[in-house]
Amino acid sequence: MDHFLYRDGVLHAEDVPVPGIAAEVGTPFYCYSTATLERHYSLFVEALGGLNCLICYAVKANSNLAVLRTLARLGSGADVVSEGEFRRALAAGIPGERIIFSGVGKTRRELQFALENNVRQINVESEPELHLLNEVALAMGVVAPMSMRVNPDVDAKTHEKISTGKAENKFGIAYEDAPRLYRVAADMAGIDVLGIDMHIGSQLTDLAPYEQAYVLMRDLVERLEADGIPIPRLDLGGGLGVPYTRDNQPPPLPFDYGAMVRRVFAGMEDREFEIEPGRLIAANSGILVASTVYVKENAGRRFLILDAAMNDLIRPALYDAWHDIEPVIEAEASAPKTTFDVVGPICESGDTFAKQRPMPNISQNDLVFFRSAGAYGAVMASEYNTRPPAPEVIVSGDRFAIARPRLTYDDILAKDVIPDWLGEAGPSED
Repeated sequence: MDHFLYRDGVLHAEDVPVPGIAAEVGTPFYCYSTATLERHYSLFVEALGGLNCLICYAVKANSNLAVLRTLARLGSGADVVSEGEFRRALAAGIPGERIIFSGVGKTRRELQFALENNVRQINVESEPELHLLNEVALAMGVVAPMSMRVNPDVDAKTHEKISTGKAENKFGIAYEDAPRLYRVAADMAGIDVLGIDMHIGSQLTDLAPYEQAYVLMRDLVERLEADGIPIPRLDLGGGLGVPYTRDNQPPPLPFDYGAMVRRVFAGMEDREFEIEPGRLIAANSGILVASTVYVKENAGRRFLILDAAMNDLIRPALYDAWHDIEPVIEAEASAPKTTFDVVGPICESGDTFAKQRPMPNISQNDLVFFRSAGAYGAVMASEYNTRPPAPEVIVSGDRFAIARPRLTYDDILAKDVIPDWLGEAGPSED
């Protein structure tokens, strides 16, 4: 469900006509819906109602401060993977006590920063990290709240670049090695062993891999507690998928997920639970709006050349990802369709959003929009080809605000520094 709907043939973001935003902001731009963010967060609250569960939004999915603030006001925590994301969560009003710090390469500085800011827990992903965390905590005179990310070697059956729970992936501690490391951690003066964390991948469209991993998690809890190591907290990770095309079978709903969690962990309801959804909260809460620069025919193919590019939305180039692409002005249901290659202006053949996509006829200067672009869209943008990334807008009811303005070329150029020995910039010398 989202709040991007046609009214009288014109796409609206909640109660705001999208062409009006385009006229003021220019294209391309991202647009986020407050109502959709709130609705998707509430689905998890309802699905896991009755459990002592903290929902920690995965900041990497969309780190815009307006998005984070919207979720913070609902009581959301945050799952972060860098000091920068930690600082964003704090700036949006999410206190350290509701922030989980994940990631395979946390530095000494990042661990210290997290402990200084009362982090809820640090998800340790390797033995060297465990020893470094203990060292940092002892030097600071504190005890570090620690959960260990355990890799269950479960195939999430998702794209290889977003799979995280197989033995060959870089994430977590091998399941068979976990009991030994928990015993090591339990003997460390700077470590407070709190829980187990498992996250097996992103864009999961089947609950079976989750259940397989959670059964292993439960077994590990029972083994550790039999060994005298209490595990009061279970971090279930994130990864529930979204329907990127409305024609496909929808992925499992949060309610189905919640029922599975209760079934697997029956009898353990006295624990603290944590989940880390990102994509399912953010993806359908955002769209990318672009203008058609040219319609080009070449060797029997028709190309829809947009002013948005792979620097704005890299998912199709990186993951072969699908996004529904539709006109902002609704086409008649009976309107004939034309097959387009939808591309951007970057000097790369990979700057392609869709190949041979049947769409209503689109003309030069028409507006189009990409659905389900709120996750891993703007947050992965770059300035490739010295293109200012698309600005970000957030809508609430009949209001909208620019949540991240478009950079100017002067903003981009000002970030570079020419060394003194190269002299003043100017016309080249013969």
